[in-house]
Amino acid sequence: MKIGQFALEQRMEEYVVDNGVIQATVHLTDGHVSLKWSSGAALVGLYAEARYGLVQLRSTFYSKHVVNETSTHAIEDGFGKGLHWSFEHEELGKPLMRQHFRMYEQLPYLLMELEVESEFEWETNEMTPLAAYLNDGSIAQFGEGADANEEIRALFVPFDNDKWVRYASHAIPCSVHSYETTAIYRAQSRNGFVIGSVTHDTWKTGVVVEGTFPEDLGRLRVYGGAADMQTRDTVAHGTIRGKSIVSPTIFVGAFSDYRDGLEVYGKANAVLTPALPWEGGVPMGWNSWSAVMGKLDYDVYTHTSDFFSKQLQQNSFADDHGSLYVNFDSFWNNLSEEQLKDAIRRVKANGQKPGTYYTPFAFWGNDPDTPVEGTDGAVLYREILIKDAAGQPLPKLDGAFAIDPSHPAALERIRKRLESFVEQGFDYVKLDFLTHGAMEGIFYDSNIRTGIQAYNKGMACVCETLNPEKIGRPFLINLSIAPLFPHGYAHSRRVSCDAFGTINDTEYMLNALTYGWWINDSLYRFNDPDHVVLYKSDNQRAISEHEGRSRLNSAVIAGTSLLLGDDYRMEEAARRAKEWMTNPEIMALAKRGVTFRPVECSSGNKSGNLFMLRAEEGTYVAAFNFEVEKESILLASFARMGIDSSKGIVVRDLWSGQEGQAVTESDGHRIELAPSESKLLLYVQAQ
Repeated sequence: MKIGQFALEQRMEEYVVDNGVIQATVHLTDGHVSLKWSSGAALVGLYAEARYGLVQLRSTFYSKHVVNETSTHAIEDGFGKGLHWSFEHEELGKPLMRQHFRMYEQLPYLLMELEVESEFEWETNEMTPLAAYLNDGSIAQFGEGADANEEIRALFVPFDNDKWVRYASHAIPCSVHSYETTAIYRAQSRNGFVIGSVTHDTWKTGVVVEGTFPEDLGRLRVYGGAADMQTRDTVAHGTIRGKSIVSPTIFVGAFSDYRDGLEVYGKANAVLTPALPWEGGVPMGWNSWSAVMGKLDYDVYTHTSDFFSKQLQQNSFADDHGSLYVNFDSFWNNLSEEQLKDAIRRVKANGQKPGTYYTPFAFWGNDPDTPVEGTDGAVLYREILIKDAAGQPLPKLDGAFAIDPSHPAALERIRKRLESFVEQGFDYVKLDFLTHGAMEGIFYDSNIRTGIQAYNKGMACVCETLNPEKIGRPFLINLSIAPLFPHGYAHSRRVSCDAFGTINDTEYMLNALTYGWWINDSLYRFNDPDHVVLYKSDNQRAISEHEGRSRLNSAVIAGTSLLLGDDYRMEEAARRAKEWMTNPEIMALAKRGVTFRPVECSSGNKSGNLFMLRAEEGTYVAAFNFEVEKESILLASFARMGIDSSKGIVVRDLWSGQEGQAVTESDGHRIELAPSESKLLLYVQAQ
């Protein structure tokens, strides 16, 4: 039987759906599902689970398994033409379990979710649409080109970017608990799977990957209901109630290069929830935090604006879209009302755009009975905080109480503050400490039962208030400390926690880029590498020129909102900015707004040291030495970078302008780096 491009075959004990790339087989006797790709990759022994009161339902424990013929029908949506079908599991006295599948013509991934339907209303805080457990053997085959002796790696993706968390790739044997997504791959051949959630309206999704032996993937579990230290939660994930409850929708794909898979996964999320549109240029400019922190005042802000106007603005640093921002961070209220007005006027007179800072979901006071500003004492903060089951405010996170985004007074507080920014003339806001709004608890709105539901409501309020059609001009929204998902509420998001100017800061930020580069231009228009410090700030030592240049190079390849972070009243800081930020070729690369791709993703919880970007004119490569005192020689393999070197390669150093024939060794280029040094190179095939 065929429906469109899909072959369907009913066998005695199996039902098979094939789209030409994936063959899904449901086993009607035991309830398992197997997925096999045309590449030879496979996942076997898959089933579903749900917490039902004190019982853990499992699809394979049911006695009857059928493919519901009425559920099988052609579909067409943002993913293309496809087929929907459902695998149902029935057992007397238990709720019905349905695994819904969506497969699309020639796509190497499918979408799946679990629905559990009961005769009566019930509630749960854990739904597992995809699981497989083996004590012996492997649930995964990696397909053609994969060596059985290659190490298998599992990717840890953090829930947010708070507390200097790091991405990490772990070699099996290991136990990895990732959030929202993971990649499971062979490091050398790059064959692998990408699995993760693509709906982020209700659940926090956890992904567990385990293996006891190096060659085996023994256990896999993808579930809605994650709530732990990494999600910053102190209470359990909220429960969903109803007769029919649905899990998050899960993306399951196999790819010859897991890097392609992560990029495809990012774009799949964008099909369902597009990135917030941005028609302007790449944001460039300055942010006050690293430069002066709590000592922010009128003088440093206006001096920076004047410095940009006189020294950088007409000399390669700014673009033609009016995207040069001079931004306040925290402590902008150090300025008087008149100083603030005059500072904004000064920035606009210099042909720049002013930016500001806000923490919509965090209350920084110590007394919950403090009146909420703008309410004349009618509303206390205690009323608008997220509560625990005993009705008490949740414990502080990062020194602040979590505000309930479902409370009308909390939403009105957000609207008033953002509307004041618009009225004052700001064009940019950095929103910080947003994870507070996604914490689990008890919410004012009884229809809001989970932290993600609350976060969506709060962030929707932000976007509605700053909608360009409403306010009459573009307004750039940047997220600082925030969950990776849900997305679609901001134009850029910081890839890491705070990063300043040392080589250690550069390595930390690039760790996030090594494993999260794919977020750029899929979930968010721009990856934000944080404030780019070229010299120093009040609480830091002066950094060497190599360190400062490496920090700048790391930002250029981030794809990127390039906001500097120095006090240009310091002579050396001003000198470096004038010399480095006016290099036309370097600045043109930054203004592309495209993130470089890591060459390798096997660095554990550290950063990779080689990143690349293919372009019409050749292949750009960024190379970093993270050693503070040691020189380094990196071998950039042409084969691993996909560069044809058969006719020879010409390499050019973008900073020095030097050009010459690449020296090759084992099909690669030896890049010599001093301590803390980095290079931006362009490889072009010889004529």
